[in-house]
Amino acid sequence: MTTITILGLGEAGSRYARGLAGAGAEVRGYDPAHELGDPAVTQTPTLEEALAGADVVVSLVAGHIAASIADDALPHVRAGAVYADLNSGAPEVKQRIASAAAVRGVLMADVAVLAPVVRAGHRTPLLASGDGATTLADALAPFGVPVDVLEGPAGDASRLRLLRSVFMKGLAALTLEGLTAAQAIGAEDWLRGQIAAELGPDGDALLERLVDGSGQHAVRRAHEVRAAVAALEALGTPADMSRATLEWLERLATPRDA
Repeated sequence: MTTITILGLGEAGSRYARGLAGAGAEVRGYDPAHELGDPAVTQTPTLEEALAGADVVVSLVAGHIAASIADDALPHVRAGAVYADLNSGAPEVKQRIASAAAVRGVLMADVAVLAPVVRAGHRTPLLASGDGATTLADALAPFGVPVDVLEGPAGDASRLRLLRSVFMKGLAALTLEGLTAAQAIGAEDWLRGQIAAELGPDGDALLERLVDGSGQHAVRRAHEVRAAVAALEALGTPADMSRATLEWLERLATPRDA
């Protein structure tokens, strides 16, 4: 049986842990900040216990601590196992983790999550690059996890994810800006209807996700868009809209009484 360790049992990690366990994997979880309370998932008190003998390690933590978590975890991951980083972050961070993994004989998969995990759980579409990408796809396929393999080193998948974020997070910022102005003149309901109609058959639901998700996950999304701005600047292409998106997210992330 494939043993999968999930690092981070928050909104996304808990869904992956439960979904993979339900699909037949042996799942362990480690997260001192969250108690999963699911008998199908073995939540261990220490990182070392969670990682011992694991075939696949899935990191689903806050993006700004992904590298430090990898530093703590990799010494306990067996050679030949796959360390899959599903966190949003800069390509350079993924490359650093891949280098640290290679020193220990651990395969590394840089994984881009291509849709909100709350919608499809462990069946959310993934894009993976790095020397562990194919091994990860093969290991997770029996459990219904869709992984497209991108030929290329760690960092390539994250770079594409950041470009996707330019659009998706920018769309959310434009929506918020329009609705905020519409609210000021008593036209919010009218504009919501207009936006939802343009977004297609599931427009109402998507509109709610754009608005609610931006507020609930402003800190994490600001980190992601900050990385996207840096990626665009590294390419030498304009980042005007992404900088404005970052301003919106930073505003949302700031406590109202600050």
